[in-house]
Amino acid sequence: MRTVERYFEDYVVGETRTSVGRTITETDIVVHAGQTGDFFPHHMDAEWAATQSIGRRIAHGTLVLSIAVGMTAGDINPQAMSYGYDRIRFIKPVFIGDTITVSASIATTSDHVTRPDELGYVHELVAVTNQRAETVLVLTHLYLVNKRGAS
Repeated sequence: MRTVERYFEDYVVGETRTSVGRTITETDIVVHAGQTGDFFPHHMDAEWAATQSIGRRIAHGTLVLSIAVGMTAGDINPQAMSYGYDRIRFIKPVFIGDTITVSASIATTSDHVTRPDELGYVHELVAVTNQRAETVLVLTHLYLVNKRGAS
């Protein structure tokens, strides 16, 4: 990772970045289940999952979300911090062996309501696709960003 000083004024609406692919493994699912306590059979029981309409185990939505967000975090920017996530939607299931890719595009920028001379918001639309170019997850990542020259 590298450190990049990027202020509010440096973000351009429409700017897009795309990650490399990352294959979801059974180990990812088992570790995530252990970390979260989510051992539902949809994720952990191959025999049970085979009897359901999807027909096989699926990755936790929160696992895919966590990995996807991590895939967009290539640089350390001391001028910005994550402010949260909105409109998270799990569009399609992700299976063991699926390879996901993340695309993130700056959607909007706006001034902070009470500190407009110091801070701004940057909203980034994030779309996660599988190896078949199907969208599996979408969300809006919110950033709180320092303005240049703010003390």
